[in-house]
Amino acid sequence: MARTKEFDPEAALQAALELFWRRGYEATSMSDLVEHLGIGRASLYATFGNKHELYLKALERYQEQLPDLLGELSRPGPVLPVVRALVRRYADEATAENLRLNGCFITNTAAELAPHDPAAARQVERNWDHVETVLHSALVRAGAQGELGAGRDPLALARMLLVLLQGLKVVGKASPDPARVRDAAEQALTLLD
Repeated sequence: MARTKEFDPEAALQAALELFWRRGYEATSMSDLVEHLGIGRASLYATFGNKHELYLKALERYQEQLPDLLGELSRPGPVLPVVRALVRRYADEATAENLRLNGCFITNTAAELAPHDPAAARQVERNWDHVETVLHSALVRAGAQGELGAGRDPLALARMLLVLLQGLKVVGKASPDPARVRDAAEQALTLLD
């Protein structure tokens, strides 16, 4: 007869996500995970694999919980006000005290693991590709609706916005000055005029 799990794997994965997000990959040991999740090491390995596999699963979970950009940016009507609101929301989140300390888990992974971890780099790229594609589609629609000036390159603008959004998260996490992030966001938004 198979043993039943003595813990909720979904709750354990969420707790692992929160710990990795707060501390990073290298600063989180298996002992930290065992203690934080409140489950035995053998159960942890049997359910999630090693620390790296658990980290990647936590990163996937984080991405599942992100706001639905496609839904936001594909609603009928003017596009640029929605794009501007999105950028301002990122700036606000990057400087909000409760969010600033952790930063963005995708951005943190890009900085800590992506340069030397192909599996983590693939997940980061997949997220960035998604954001870029959604922004590009929205900006193409904005151009078709006459919201963008002639000769504006929707793909280049989408890429600029992706880099801006990631940069806002990095600077917001490291800087105690919210004006730095908000001013940069507002200046970048002038490129949409």
